[in-house]
Amino acid sequence: MAYSVEAIVQQIDNLYTEYESVRQTSKYDDLSDLKGTIVGEAVTRINAAIMRLSPSGSAHREGAELLMKQYGITVAYSIVPLLGILKALRADYIAGYLSSVEELIHADVFADFLEMAEHLLSQGYKDPAAVMTGSVLEEHLRKLCTKNGIETLNGTDNKKADLLNAELASGSVYSKLDQKSITAWLDLRNKAAHGQYGEYSKEQTQLMLDGVRHFMSRYVA
Repeated sequence: MAYSVEAIVQQIDNLYTEYESVRQTSKYDDLSDLKGTIVGEAVTRINAAIMRLSPSGSAHREGAELLMKQYGITVAYSIVPLLGILKALRADYIAGYLSSVEELIHADVFADFLEMAEHLLSQGYKDPAAVMTGSVLEEHLRKLCTKNGIETLNGTDNKKADLLNAELASGSVYSKLDQKSITAWLDLRNKAAHGQYGEYSKEQTQLMLDGVRHFMSRYVA
């Protein structure tokens, strides 16, 4: 089904209105102090809108899929970056980058998830950009572990990113200096995911993004 740009923007705006209504009952943007199904429903509806309104193969859709794969409907890690993706999607429709949900986003706009984070950051959304960059970093650490024969599970649960980082450094996959940098980046990601927005700046987020991009180019998984 095709939608006009106006209809798509209206759908997104309606979601923001619903989110703000729930947000008024919470102390935090990520709704982490709320209990019950209303929180999971908020994440589910935002993610469903991104899936429905973004073109197949776009960085918007793939970014949302990455987040849901890693965190599911865990609100503290999902809702803030999902809202950022939704804002970027709305902005791209208004700017004319996307004219219908059948079109693929231009390949040179977002080459990968880090370019998606770069785009969010350039639009002033440092917080979802930080979470997105951290999510990409964590996924890369998992792939590095698999490549180097390091287990990524504790029983049936995924190991935490900090533990993966420690085991990769202990296994001499990369240096202790790299380990310290990754620890700092993961800490910034966690601050963003938990609503501690005043504890880091846009400039620090840019340094994180540049650092993660350089790290991934040196240690290919």
